[in-house]
Amino acid sequence: MHRIPGLIALTAATSLLAACASAPSNPMSFFITSSGSGQGANLGGLAGADAHCEKLADAVGAGGKGWRAYLSTTGAAGVNARERIGSGPWVNAKGVSIATDVAQLHGNNNLTKQTALTEKGEVINGRGDTPNTHDILTGSTADGRAVAGDGDSTCGNWTKSGEGSAWVGHHDRIGLRDDEPSRSWNASHPSRGCSQDALKATGGAGLFYCFATR
Repeated sequence: MHRIPGLIALTAATSLLAACASAPSNPMSFFITSSGSGQGANLGGLAGADAHCEKLADAVGAGGKGWRAYLSTTGAAGVNARERIGSGPWVNAKGVSIATDVAQLHGNNNLTKQTALTEKGEVINGRGDTPNTHDILTGSTADGRAVAGDGDSTCGNWTKSGEGSAWVGHHDRIGLRDDEPSRSWNASHPSRGCSQDALKATGGAGLFYCFATR
């Protein structure tokens, strides 16, 4: 008779553990950082940017997915953003599909102001909002590759917060004109500089895209 309460407690504990084990983790596999490095386009290189993605994702229960920043770099060891982010598919913090694979991401994707959310599921200010922060750091062309030429397109491969420039995209797909660059999520125009103030001057805040690779 004395064993019954113990058995009941053991059963309840086992059920609770099973429920916790089967509880789904945060399915998010894409987001825009809710904050930047605070040092403009100096993100600590690709490693620092990736770590920032992981830190923000972990804070909302979506860590450990091989998070990578959607950023290209130039030079002898340059890499293309499209080759860093896995194969997809990707969904935002609300579970809404962004793209099924790399080809769709760089084609007819579902990336808009309403779907390009932060890791917290929040909408980021776009053109017409105050302040406008629709410039997202990428250092990339429209097909997700490093920008060719000798000019600085990545703020020193994401290590500079002063002179220089970085290519940005518009997460809200809106710009000064009704043309492809203005509507591009990843390749709209170069920034005015690499500092936080310079990024703000053209409508940015040093934010960037993060994708889960697994």
